[in-house]
Amino acid sequence: MRRGDDAGFAPAPVDDTRHHRLSLLLVEDDPGDAVLVEELVADALTEATVIWVPSMAEAERRLATGRPDCVLLDMNLPDTLGNTALERMTALDPTLPIVVLTGLADEHFGVSAVASGAQDYLVKGRVEPEMLRRAVLYAVERKRAEWTAVELHASELRERENARLERGLLPSPLLREDSNVDIVARYRPSRENALVGGDFYDFVQTADGTVHVVVGDVAGHGPDEAALGVALRIAWRALTFAGLRGTDRMRELNRILQAERAGTGIFATVMSLAIPPAGPLINAVRAGHPGMLLHHEGTVEWVMPPGAPALGVHSGDWPADQVELPPGAGMVMLTDGLFEGHSGRGSARLGEDGLLELARSVAHLPGAEFVDALIDGAESRALDHGGITDDIAVVRVERHPW
Repeated sequence: MRRGDDAGFAPAPVDDTRHHRLSLLLVEDDPGDAVLVEELVADALTEATVIWVPSMAEAERRLATGRPDCVLLDMNLPDTLGNTALERMTALDPTLPIVVLTGLADEHFGVSAVASGAQDYLVKGRVEPEMLRRAVLYAVERKRAEWTAVELHASELRERENARLERGLLPSPLLREDSNVDIVARYRPSRENALVGGDFYDFVQTADGTVHVVVGDVAGHGPDEAALGVALRIAWRALTFAGLRGTDRMRELNRILQAERAGTGIFATVMSLAIPPAGPLINAVRAGHPGMLLHHEGTVEWVMPPGAPALGVHSGDWPADQVELPPGAGMVMLTDGLFEGHSGRGSARLGEDGLLELARSVAHLPGAEFVDALIDGAESRALDHGGITDDIAVVRVERHPW
């Protein structure tokens, strides 16, 4: 055992207490009791380091510079008494394993402390080396198990929340059985910090046979952004069936975004297509969204319809434009997560030019395989920098000959 009055806490993690030198913070105002505890530690945990402080204030200063593996905490200190000492300690770091030290007359404080979150208690004057050893090692392992369970539960809750949000962002299509439009849709969450983003898409067919397709991206990550994406997708579908088109539909979506967003700085980009049953031209409305890829006969071209700024930052009109979709060609709508990752060449980003180069390298593939290769290619290029850090939504629409 090494006394560490002037030493810092060991920086190594406590994943294996059999091989790691334990660092113990002893908070005890009685120098005589402190010496007795240190001697017990020397007999029970020969590789342990003890740092002794006589007050809670000094303990708080020590904890501000490092984390011990376990705290041995006297319940009666000059500047705090009873469970208040435990509360102050856990407030500083709720992950700390704590073994409470009590006097013979205050054993009830130890029982109360365990009920309040301490891992164990020891009665001074009745402690043997082996008892101390078991208490410290048990406290470390129990606290680790508690926090592992907490983190697992939190992870499961995030996964369930993300799954519900993703179902709202990615609906079932509403196309008629006789539709002459094939759609390939893919969504790839980044799982950065286990947070779902606000990428969304939808496609429906109205009574006149027109297939309407939308891809959108709410700026940011997290439940607020994802919930806003769900609201915009549902609103787009409802507005479409209500007969709104072009600028009128975008204007209403803009009003909904402004009403539903959590903060004034949140915006969303949107690309909406209307594909009539026949004819080479389709209508496109773009609100700050990236362009599209026209995939046809083994070639790929970048298509950028004129547009207006994103929803949430624009209060004017979003004019519709016509673009050509030849029979057998696929128009690929996407969110910027597909090209904002790294290119695989140093720190450079893939960008729109890099995405076009990637798309042309796999242009010989048919529709679904082309989309999958595009996403896989972007992900593989970003692997050296931690992979894709934004969600990816890709929708490829192809119309059969009329």
